[in-house]
Amino acid sequence: MDEWSASFHILSMGPIWAYIIKGTVFTLVISVTAIALSLVFSSVLALVRNYATVPQYKPLYLAAVWYIEIFRNTPLLLWIFIATVFCPVPDAFGHPLFGLTSVETKMLFKAAVALTLFETACIAEIIRGGLNAVPKGQFETAYTQGFGVVGTMYHIILPQAFRHVVPTLLSQIITTVKDSSFLANVATIELMSRVRKIMSTAGMYNGTGTINVSDVFVLYGTAAAIYFVIDFSLSLLVRHIQKKRGTI
Repeated sequence: MDEWSASFHILSMGPIWAYIIKGTVFTLVISVTAIALSLVFSSVLALVRNYATVPQYKPLYLAAVWYIEIFRNTPLLLWIFIATVFCPVPDAFGHPLFGLTSVETKMLFKAAVALTLFETACIAEIIRGGLNAVPKGQFETAYTQGFGVVGTMYHIILPQAFRHVVPTLLSQIITTVKDSSFLANVATIELMSRVRKIMSTAGMYNGTGTINVSDVFVLYGTAAAIYFVIDFSLSLLVRHIQKKRGTI
């Protein structure tokens, strides 16, 4: 068979697809976990940076500023390596889970931590932009209706802020899914690392005994297609939600 047929033959193997799909699942697990945690932490950071400007809260304000600026202005890959080396792992992730070895479950935890730390800083600035777009009169209106500070932020200000930043926030979420591919550099178990492992042994599966240029296009093209499907589906889902709510 020719090289291209040999390369596509790799994808005809059930175990190969099972291996790739499992990596895709863990990519989604890591990304969704990081996004969910980042939305919570970044909301707190954005609120602190925007409103904790009075002298008694100055330490909190400065901590939020420094956290955001340090993580936003340094590479994600740096924090992946730092988390891999220095991040402690809870006992719950110190033994085999989800069909992974204990080493892989530890890497799963560290990968989620690294992404969360980085994305929290990026999303905090996005949310802060939404907070600045909320009219100041909303605070007075909320206070006259009997809302306290926490209630005002949770029920009045943050929902409006999030509505203002939906497109930008979606873009960052898509970026987070794509950024998870950096985790392949520390031998984790997500999609890109698994495709790289298949690539390194492609000669065993394509029937030619050697790794061909066509293997690169076929295998990495498959990974690119999977990332595209995930991110494009997210875009369609958000647009559907916006249309349903009449926000676009």
